[in-house]
Amino acid sequence: MSIENLVRKNIQALLPYRSARDDFDSGILLDANENSYGDPFGNHDELNRYPMPYQEVLRSKIANFRNVGSEHVFVGVGSDEAIDLLIRIFCEPKEDAILITPPTYGMYKVSAQVNDVDIQRVLLTEDFQLLPKETLAATTDHTKIIFLCSPNNPTANSLNKDDIIKVIEGFRGIVVVDEAYIDFSEQKSFSELVKTYDNLVVLQTMSKSFGLAGIRLGVAIASTPIIEYMMKIKAPYNVNKLTSKYAIQAFEELDAIKGRVETIIEERKRIERVLAQMPAIEHVFPSDANFILFRVADALNVYKACAEKGVIVRYRGHEPHCENSLRVTIGTPEENDRFLQVLQEITTN
Repeated sequence: MSIENLVRKNIQALLPYRSARDDFDSGILLDANENSYGDPFGNHDELNRYPMPYQEVLRSKIANFRNVGSEHVFVGVGSDEAIDLLIRIFCEPKEDAILITPPTYGMYKVSAQVNDVDIQRVLLTEDFQLLPKETLAATTDHTKIIFLCSPNNPTANSLNKDDIIKVIEGFRGIVVVDEAYIDFSEQKSFSELVKTYDNLVVLQTMSKSFGLAGIRLGVAIASTPIIEYMMKIKAPYNVNKLTSKYAIQAFEELDAIKGRVETIIEERKRIERVLAQMPAIEHVFPSDANFILFRVADALNVYKACAEKGVIVRYRGHEPHCENSLRVTIGTPEENDRFLQVLQEITTN
C-alpha cells in the first residue's frame, strides 16, 4: 500500500515551518526572540528557551518500551492531537469520511466534525465486539480512516485481535487502533505490528497506566511515512519542556508504575465480584481497562444520587447497547469501598 497516495495533495506539497531549533540548539542563542534573562522561577528547566521540536530523547524512551524504532514514534498533546493530525493528513474536508464503531471514544467524531469530515458508523455487537465483514462493507472510496478502540471506551473490553487484523488487511486506508488502556489488558499491544502493516496506527497515552493525565502526553506509533507526515504538519513546539521532563522521568519509575497497574487490576476484579453479588446490578461487563461498565435499573437517577453523595461516576446510557449503564473508574481501595457503599445504599432504598 502506498501511504503517499492516501495523503491529501496539499499536505504532500506542504513545506513545513522551520523553527529556530531546527538549525541550532546551543551557543549564544539570539535567533528565536526568546527572553535571554531567563524564566522568573530561577530553576534549571530553562523555560525561557523553546523545547526541542522533535523530542528525540522522549521518543527513544517510548520506542524502547514498546519495542519499536524511534522513527515509528510521534508524541503530542494527548492522543487527541494525533487523532486530529491524522484526519487532517488523510481526509479532504467536505469530501472524505472516517468510520467509527459505536459505542466508542467520542473524540473521533468531534475531530471529524471540526475538520468537516463525514462520519460513517458500524455498531459493535451487543457484547461489544467488532463486525469485520460489515465494517469493511460499509467503507467507500471516500473512507480514509477506520478508528478502533481496544480496550474500548466506554465498554472496557478488548476487541478480538483476529477481527482487527481482518480490518487492517482488508481496508485500503488507515486503521487506527486506540490503545489508551492497553497496559491493563491481557491482550498484547499492536505496536510491533506497525513494522508489518504500513496502514496501521497505534495510539497510546501516558494518562492512564503511567498516571500522568495532567502532563497531556499522547503517543502515535506507525510506519515511518505516517510519522514523517505527522511531524511535518504538527505545531513546531507541540510538546512543552515540563511535559517532556516528567514523561522522560516516568521511564525511571517503571517498577512503581507496573505495581500500581497490578493493584488497579486486583481492585477491578474485587469490584467486579462485589457488583455481581448486588441484587440491583443487572449485568457487569468484562473489563480489560481501569474502569468497569455495569448495568443497573434507573441508571440515570442512580448516577445523580451517587453524585449527591460525593461519588462521581459516568452515565453511559445514551450509548448504543449501553442502556441503563454506568461507568466507574477504579480508584484507591478506600475510594472503591465508598463507591460500593453508596451504590448499595442507593439501590436498596
